[in-house]
Order: sequence, then structure tokens, then C-alpha cells
Amino acid sequence: MSVQIKICGLSTPETTAACADAGATHIGFNFYPPSPRFVSTHQAEKLSQNTPAKLLKVGVFVNPDDEFLEESVAAGQLDAIQLHGKEDPLQLEAIRSRFGLPVWKVLSVETVEDVARANDFANADFLLFDTKTPNGAALPGGMGLGFDWSLLEGYDGAVPWGLAGGLNPDNVADAIRSTGATLVDTASGVESAPGIKDMDKIAAFCKAALNP
Repeated sequence: MSVQIKICGLSTPETTAACADAGATHIGFNFYPPSPRFVSTHQAEKLSQNTPAKLLKVGVFVNPDDEFLEESVAAGQLDAIQLHGKEDPLQLEAIRSRFGLPVWKVLSVETVEDVARANDFANADFLLFDTKTPNGAALPGGMGLGFDWSLLEGYDGAVPWGLAGGLNPDNVADAIRSTGATLVDTASGVESAPGIKDMDKIAAFCKAALNP
């Protein structure tokens, strides 16, 4: 089965179309205000109306409150909710129950103990292993930093999982071969500047991921 591909942090109809044309399966709308990839609920509504039907829309949140989640899910017509903050398993359960959508949990990885935390989130619908950002960093992800993929060796959790963190057109095929990830996720790896997606890089990333 082909790997699934998520291009995260989209903000224009042209780039959502480019993702569909290149073979991506998921796109991410970033609802974290400090991020250069942030989209407002108004922007997300416009984007969702122009998103090709074959793309699944994932909303990216960091410790969101209920009201903001509700507004964003409705505006973006989201297919899944990705939690990138300090949310615990009980919050995952409450959010899934409230919205009836799959809930993804991002796990920040630096050590094998970080990978083991996946066992705490057996109630997630999907896990995304990402790079632990340095202390004091302004953002919890999207910084183009990778982690040691060998830390995932032997991981056999029951929850489906994907790989993020520093992936780009040059290394994504190796990442898939090395880890066996069934989904790869990139944001800065297909940008010409923070928050500015590059159509050619999107195409190159998808081509490499689909032919590892």
C-alpha cells in the first residue's frame, strides 16, 4: 500500500490544488496563532470550500479551548483533529466524543522514552512522531528539525502512526524505508520561506514519498 502524505500549513487554494495534483492524501490547516502558517477561521472556511474532495483536511491545534475548537472544526469542515500540545488522554476522549472526528496526537521525540509515551495514548486514532523542539523554542513544530529515526525501531503499538520532523524531498524516501511509516508529514520541508509553500517542492516531496 502506498504511503499517505500530509502537507501541513496550507493557506492558499493554489497550494491545496497542488497537493491534490501531486498525490497527497491529507492537508493540514494550522490553527495555532503564533505560527507563520496560522490560518484564521475565515481563511479556513474559504480554503475548505476550494479543497479538492479527495484530500482529507486535518486541523492542527495546540492546547485549544472548546469554543475555538468548535469554530475551527466548523469553518474548516475538518476530517480530523491533530493535537500538538500538552493534551492528555482524557482530553482526546472528550474531543472525539464531542466532535465525532478522528483525533491525532503528536508525540515529540528525542529519546526512546519519548517513543514509549505512545502507550499512554492508546485511545488516539492516529499518532504522529515529531521532533522535540529545543527548550525555549517559540513553536512546537514546523521548524525543519529531524530526530533519530532509529528510536522507532521495534515500536509495535496498536495505534496507526506517521512520521514528521525535518522531512523534505531529499530525505523522505529514506525516512519511509528506515522507519516503515505509513504516513509522512511535512510543513517547512516544502516551503521557500516560513509559511510560503513551494509548488515544485510539494510535487517533488510527493513523488519521492510515493516511490521510496
